[in-house]
Amino acid sequence: VQLQASGGGSVQAGGSLRLSCKASGLNFRLAGLGWYRQAPGKQRELVAAVTQGGGINYADSVKDRFTISRDNIRRTMFLQMDNLEPEDTGTYYCNIEYGRGFWGQGTLVTVSS
Repeated sequence: VQLQASGGGSVQAGGSLRLSCKASGLNFRLAGLGWYRQAPGKQRELVAAVTQGGGINYADSVKDRFTISRDNIRRTMFLQMDNLEPEDTGTYYCNIEYGRGFWGQGTLVTVSS
């Protein structure tokens, strides 16, 4: 299983970014998906997750601002991030649960005030 994340960058507060994570080497439809982030000096935390069946969870801090989605045909997961805040700054990682957990490489998001 391989994951390739992209879409990070630098934006001002209030801006938007869309992260993508393309997967290979698995039956994507059967996988649980998640986005995590790690801010400098902090532990990695769950931002959003979508189950195989479509159930979705968000961290309270990103509800109504972030949207997780999946495209099973393209084997890609997305994280649409709107109204970004400086506190959203960090390295974002995609995660797939498929028998065990797999991680993509991080993509850096920097939000300036």
